Amino acid sequence: MPNIIEQVRQELANNVDEKTKESGSRFFKEEVKIYGVKTAIVSKISKQSFKSIEKYSKKEIFDLCEQLWISGIMEESFIACNWSYTLNKQYTEDDFLVFARWVNEYVSNWASCDTLCNHTVGTFLEMYPLYIEKLKEWTQSPNRWDRRASAVSLIIPAKKGLFKKEIFEIADTLLLDADDLVQKGYGWMLKSLGTNYEDDVYEYVLKKRDIMPRTALRYAIEKMPQARKQEAMKREKKKCKQV
Repeated sequence: MPNIIEQVRQELANNVDEKTKESGSRFFKEEVKIYGVKTAIVSKISKQSFKSIEKYSKKEIFDLCEQLWISGIMEESFIACNWSYTLNKQYTEDDFLVFARWVNEYVSNWASCDTLCNHTVGTFLEMYPLYIEKLKEWTQSPNRWDRRASAVSLIIPAKKGLFKKEIFEIADTLLLDADDLVQKGYGWMLKSLGTNYEDDVYEYVLKKRDIMPRTALRYAIEKMPQARKQEAMKREKKKCKQV
């Protein structure tokens, strides 16, 4: 099994692109460890390498994912996310503790957070919706990635119209979060919910406009009709002038 990890790392090292490496860090405020491999190639390496482990047990594959996460290198985390998501039909309730630990202990940038949560955690929640109550607990964490994860785990479910009540509850809890990456996370969550519940999201934004950070507001209304976007931003500007 260790040879598989070494093979993956060698493939990543063989596909380093200097331009990708140079530009990669510009997308992050925090320091990130990267090889500098294009996302499409990382995905290809992930799919090819999974063929050599697909007969392993879920636990064995999750253990391999853990080794990739521990490195702290972004491309390795992407492969870990892809492998764990490939096993989604085998998810059991106990896996929530594994995913929660990965977020809390290993996620160190928004790209790794979103890749894990959009797919692996989001799919888990669709399979075991009662765990939305556990997800809400992440909103209270001192770890910024836990808090962002509480929102971005619901991006895909939100597009399907799921968890509307809980999404607004999570948005309420995160509303005044000072971290811009958390603000972007819950704004994105609201935008996704707007795919099926635009009126509800618009009403929510207008009610919260006096205290809702601009970053979150702009994400939430991004896909709305221009007239609604203008109205929301006009009221925001009016509020700012009064202050």
